[in-house]
Amino acid sequence: DTVKVRLQIQGECQTSRAIRYKGVLGTITTLAKTEGPVKLYSGLPAGLQRQISFASLRIGLYDTVQEFFSAGKETTPSLGSKISAGLTTGGVAVFIGQPTEVVKVRLQAQSHLHGLKPRYTGTYNAYRVIATTEGLMGLWKGTTVNLTRNVIINCTELVTYDLMKEGLVKNKLLADDLPCHCVSALIAGFCTTVLCSPVDVVKTRFINSPPGQYTSVPNCAMTMFTKEGPLAFFKGFVPSFLRFGSWNVIMFVCFEQLKRELTKSRRTVDCAT
Repeated sequence: DTVKVRLQIQGECQTSRAIRYKGVLGTITTLAKTEGPVKLYSGLPAGLQRQISFASLRIGLYDTVQEFFSAGKETTPSLGSKISAGLTTGGVAVFIGQPTEVVKVRLQAQSHLHGLKPRYTGTYNAYRVIATTEGLMGLWKGTTVNLTRNVIINCTELVTYDLMKEGLVKNKLLADDLPCHCVSALIAGFCTTVLCSPVDVVKTRFINSPPGQYTSVPNCAMTMFTKEGPLAFFKGFVPSFLRFGSWNVIMFVCFEQLKRELTKSRRTVDCAT
């Protein structure tokens, strides 16, 4: 995730002394050599806070909201119900978790090289400084673009996973087990990366920008396009896919196993009563 952010902001400010990052392994090596291995875990506390507040809502509420949209129907949830559930849970999660996203991105992007003084000394210092210098709403900077990004992610990730798993099981290509869940999660991760990458790059740059650098999200996108070309919208694509892919496999496999165990426990309780 740190590598993704560094690659996404690369080229934004052209300076002769700027370190050039090349590829995933090249960026990891360069960061470790120039700023220390610990720098690879910049923003980790904020990242954990983000997952606790954001992921738990968008994933945990998905099935419940999906059932709500398909209420009164005896058939399996339709594609429309799945998309509506993804839109709803993704939107709610963004509004609650946005401050953690802002702090995470800024801590990952900041560097102490070339005599630059870090903007923030730590996670809670970042919350305080942003709130005092940019106002409380500074913690919700980029909410619109992040909402767009996460709506795309939520719909693509969850819906693609559901459709892939359903297709693999229905066509008897794989049983509803670990290999099926892994394959479905990886495909969902790739599709998500392709669709959300342009919005993700704009989101990272806009959130990380100091006040006044960009007048709006469209201005940020247009500046990128005119100065760096259309390929700039796909900076950090490989680490982004590695992040989504690994995250999806771990998350969906754990989620499926948890659902299975909860189902078993409910059946046990029903039989006992």
